[in-house]
Amino acid sequence: MSISLLGFQTTISSPVTISGTGVHSGAMVSITFHPSEADTGIVFQRVHDNGNVNEYRAVSSQVGNTDLCTVLGFSPEKSIATIEHVMAALYALSLDNVLIEVSGAEMPIMDGSSAPFIEAIDQVGLRPLAVKRRYIRVVKPVRVESGSSWAEFSPHDGTRFEVEIDFDCPLIGRQAWKGELTPATFRSELSRARTFGFMRDVERLWAAGYALGSSLENSVVISDDNTVINVEGLRYGDEFARHKTLDAVGDLALAGAQFIGCYRSYRGGHKMNALALKALLNDRTAYEVVEASAPRARAGKRELIAVNAPEFAPWSA
Repeated sequence: MSISLLGFQTTISSPVTISGTGVHSGAMVSITFHPSEADTGIVFQRVHDNGNVNEYRAVSSQVGNTDLCTVLGFSPEKSIATIEHVMAALYALSLDNVLIEVSGAEMPIMDGSSAPFIEAIDQVGLRPLAVKRRYIRVVKPVRVESGSSWAEFSPHDGTRFEVEIDFDCPLIGRQAWKGELTPATFRSELSRARTFGFMRDVERLWAAGYALGSSLENSVVISDDNTVINVEGLRYGDEFARHKTLDAVGDLALAGAQFIGCYRSYRGGHKMNALALKALLNDRTAYEVVEASAPRARAGKRELIAVNAPEFAPWSA
């Protein structure tokens, strides 16, 4: 399959702010997307009430906890949680350089999907930068396993996701989403898929200090009799698999650069996505860094050439 890739890096045209509830803390939080210069990548800044700021580049080496969501940082007092839905939106829209200022400890959950972040970015639009974009091209398979779960990267002329889930729940069962990732595909098939959970887990999560902001407004909730509690039902018949794919897009965005290849997973999640990405980046023979051979807006696969990784190595700290 042929591919068509943007040749230049991008940022947003002007700042835009979005506010909502943190799904785990239950606290109100605001985030502001700011334009950023080329080669700075995606950077999060957590601004505390006392004015102190903790800054993290959105890269694999900065990922801490991955139990219930993806967290940047290794200290709860300084970290930034639940970044995957925001990162999925940025990655799918081919946004390379953005500064995200955060007023709390996690991203707002909004409706449980990436759609509100897409809408916010659409309000201001993207701006091309006069610096070539670099890609991570997978050149050999890399696989990780844990129990019955596994995930792998393999070479592919494009960016493809094949995410399969398998739940011991008749409502979900075994589902999969497979397809090429493009801005149009993400918008129409993945961006509106919401996070989901089970009523039987609620009290345990609350007792542990999680899901304090979860509600039917931001989560698909499955009852003890295996039905969807939400009055409006599902947005897609396989919304569960689509949301797991959305999460995978956001987690793999922490490569720090767009990747060219196919990502497959079975019974995966944030932890498995993180392990697979680290395994890929730790094997320097498994990928090469490429960019367009000529300074043009778009480039085909035959116009991509291997280059030396820049000193800032976008996927490093």
